[in-house]
Amino acid sequence: MSNLTRRSFAFAALAALPALAACSGGVGNSGPAQIDARVDATLSQMYSQFPGTRDLAQKSAGMLVMPLITEAGFGLGGGYGRGALRVGGGTVEYYSATQANVGLQIGAQQYAHVLFFMTQEALAEFRRSDGWVASADAEVVFSDQGETLRADTTTSLSPVIAVIFAQAGLKIGATVEGLKYSRILP
Repeated sequence: MSNLTRRSFAFAALAALPALAACSGGVGNSGPAQIDARVDATLSQMYSQFPGTRDLAQKSAGMLVMPLITEAGFGLGGGYGRGALRVGGGTVEYYSATQANVGLQIGAQQYAHVLFFMTQEALAEFRRSDGWVASADAEVVFSDQGETLRADTTTSLSPVIAVIFAQAGLKIGATVEGLKYSRILP
């Protein structure tokens, strides 16, 4: 009989993340048509729940839409999802989002998010980079269903605005984390 340690449990949880991404409507190994369909549904949900995001979309140079990010953690954690970069209303590239974190945490959650690139320079930097990491230059708006989401003069001046919504699950703790976006071929 083996003795299950925290470290082996954490590594097992990280190894299971690709399977988690495929569960509950995760994008998994979807082809471009399926990713685009999920991106369309995500945008429709966001515009319905938060009408102010339509204005952000019209003002933005492009949007990275991640229909589903699945995270899990127990001490060590991670997350994964796939989505599409939209410029001028059409998909131009596909991306994955990979997240790693460490800290006091336990649980799992899923959510959708959209990055609005508010300047051509921010969009060009994202597209040129070899794996873009979300950092301090991104303004984050995190909203539950009962709240109103709106952009003000502070957020509209940010080069990148992230809108996070459609949360499900429970994850408790304080972590240090990073989220990396990488171009993929579906």
